Amino acid sequence: MQIQLHRQNNAVHLKALNEDRYEVQLDGSEKIGGENLGFRPMQMLLVALGSCASMDVLSILQKQKQVIDSYSVYVDGERESDTIPSLFTDIHVRFEFQGPIDEKKVKRAIELSMGTYCSVTKMLEKTANITSSFILNGHEEQRI
Repeated sequence: MQIQLHRQNNAVHLKALNEDRYEVQLDGSEKIGGENLGFRPMQMLLVALGSCASMDVLSILQKQKQVIDSYSVYVDGERESDTIPSLFTDIHVRFEFQGPIDEKKVKRAIELSMGTYCSVTKMLEKTANITSSFILNGHEEQRI
């Protein structure tokens, strides 16, 4: 696996490319000389966590023949304040589903992803408390 990063301006705006030539724009805040032209690196960690967990959960539910009409995931991260480096201390992942989906299967798929399969979760849980919850068809949020 290889990622390339190429500087895009005279500041810290970078373009990241993967082996398949897909790209992501990254930049820093104005506070560090950036121009807010892309994701920040710590935001990308949350993207990695949300997408890793999503791939697991969606794959598990698909194998169980669950019909998902709509799906979203929201990842909130809290970082240490006034420290360098400023690591994540708490991360919460909220999954939202619409469709005729079995609630027990949703819960189990999330448990398997967050507890066993998601490599990004396993890396980040060494420094952060990671929690998860889900909302199914607009009903009350359930913590896992």
